[in-house]
Amino acid sequence: MPLRLLPSTLVDRIAAGEVVERPAAALKEIVENALDAGARRIEIVIDGGGRRLMRVTDDGCGMDAGELALAVERHATSKLDSEDLLAIHTLGFRGEALPSIGAVARLSITSRTKGAETAHEIRVEGGAKGPVKPAALGFGTRVEVRDLFFATPARLKFLKSERAETAAAVDAVKRLALARPEVGFTLVTDERAPVTWPARADDAAGRRARIADVLGHEVGANALDIDGLREGARLSGLAGLPTYAKANSLSQYLFVNGRPVRDKVLIGAIRAAYADLLPSDRHPVTALFLDLDPREVDVNVHPAKTEVRFRDAGNVRALIVRTLTDALALAVPRTASTAAEKLAQFARPDFAGYRAEPRPGNYDWTRSWAAPEGSGGVSHLSHPNVPDSQHRPAGAPGGDIPGFHEKSRGFDFDFGGTGAPGLGLALAPGADARANAAPAAPDLMERPLGAARAQLHATYIIAQTADGVVVVDQHAAHERIVYEKLKAAMERDGLARQMLLVPLVVELDPSEAGRLAERANALEKLGLVIEPFGPGALLVREVPALLGDADVTALLRELAEHAAEWDDALPLERRLLHIAATMACHGSVRAGRRLRVEEMNALLREMEATPNAAQCNHGRPTFVTLALADIERLFARR
Repeated sequence: MPLRLLPSTLVDRIAAGEVVERPAAALKEIVENALDAGARRIEIVIDGGGRRLMRVTDDGCGMDAGELALAVERHATSKLDSEDLLAIHTLGFRGEALPSIGAVARLSITSRTKGAETAHEIRVEGGAKGPVKPAALGFGTRVEVRDLFFATPARLKFLKSERAETAAAVDAVKRLALARPEVGFTLVTDERAPVTWPARADDAAGRRARIADVLGHEVGANALDIDGLREGARLSGLAGLPTYAKANSLSQYLFVNGRPVRDKVLIGAIRAAYADLLPSDRHPVTALFLDLDPREVDVNVHPAKTEVRFRDAGNVRALIVRTLTDALALAVPRTASTAAEKLAQFARPDFAGYRAEPRPGNYDWTRSWAAPEGSGGVSHLSHPNVPDSQHRPAGAPGGDIPGFHEKSRGFDFDFGGTGAPGLGLALAPGADARANAAPAAPDLMERPLGAARAQLHATYIIAQTADGVVVVDQHAAHERIVYEKLKAAMERDGLARQMLLVPLVVELDPSEAGRLAERANALEKLGLVIEPFGPGALLVREVPALLGDADVTALLRELAEHAAEWDDALPLERRLLHIAATMACHGSVRAGRRLRVEEMNALLREMEATPNAAQCNHGRPTFVTLALADIERLFARR
């Protein structure tokens, strides 16, 4: 086949495939043009997922007839004042968007500059340009795109459903609206009522208000303000609480010099900052704005301009990791405000399925309430004078024995003592649920996590604050405390070791024992000294002192199970932290252990002084706060 020059229309359609991947990409380019034109108000209309219609109207500077004719020519732009591609201050600069859209759709542009007597319009259909004609329009510009890809029908089969394309277009608008809070936006789609985001101040408060407008007030209520500076680069915005994470990274909004991007360096840095706080399948919600010298970032590496390249990627990564890590560590322990709402969904009284059953005995007032299958047990009402009663007087042995609990599931209510007149009965809660047994110290109730009042099911600490209640998972909370102590000791001067009087032999699968033996040096840095002891066995000589009386055998077996996941490509620090997290889990207070009031309060105070105490090493919340207003909603008082 001989060489030949391609027709200009075909060249335009090929080029359009790079710029106009889907309706959302075309819409993004048009809205960016409006922003670069100085618009303070933008109205966007989408129909059919953007395939049938996209209309963008702005109040920007507008174009005269001559500029309008140039606007649809390839590589014509008003956004570069020099040939220096490293000093770009606008969103668009390639001069390809409008010609590319016109090559595959029916495009019309109407524009009028301030002070002009009339507006002008130009049309482009499938690459064929029409003449510039007078038209009617107030100052500004209106760009209308109809029948996208009519000139390249093969592209239509690659589009998703109208609903999916609409969602992608809306997301593109959201990102631009977040980038420019000082611009008002109105968005109209065929699937929901019009949405208006009013113009906000161009400062931190205005940015937070715009984030609440676009992403919802729930995001603002569950995020921390971020502000960091490093070698001329500045990071600001909001970072979501770890307990307000999502199943994917679509809720991560990232901006470089006001440009929405999806950059691997930034996403990787965010993942690193949250590594100790979230499991691998959860992603934080963020709206982060990175501002730096335009010469330090190349935005001309991708036709869609969604990817960038940093001159000093290490500095950018360090800025993001350090700023996020510090903000999350220094914040007062908080869990997502949605926790109370989730609790309310399950707090619906439902007694259907409970039935009264007679129990043997010479008394007629006792009922045995059989719980529905799977609820965890049977609750008995019993009398102290009846032989088969389960009553145990207050102070009897067992109340303070660690791990002692008559029924770990179900509910035990014991009647005894002197009760209400005429009944001769008094309700005495089980030993692990006596709220009045722990007096509430007024000074402690003013602390963030309040004063311990009770322990439920030997697992959950109930604390009272000045305006609500805090429920703490004692194992998860202590796990975070131990983990942070391990990390601090590693950074400071290494972990204190405790030599075993008699070395412990741990039997393992030979392959697992081999993997652990290969990593003996890394384990020794964390205070765990092991050595091979024949086929499939390890000898443990020293353990970290912080682990106390942890089950070393169980710890070694779990470490062995996860040893294959410690990718040697990871930095040594990350591998050590993986190991430390496992150690912390085994060295913490276990669920099922009874705690005295002093121990519970000590745990609460340590949580308040521990970084990242709102979630355990696996990303689960360590406590839930219920304000009085939340409790009143549970009981329909509000």
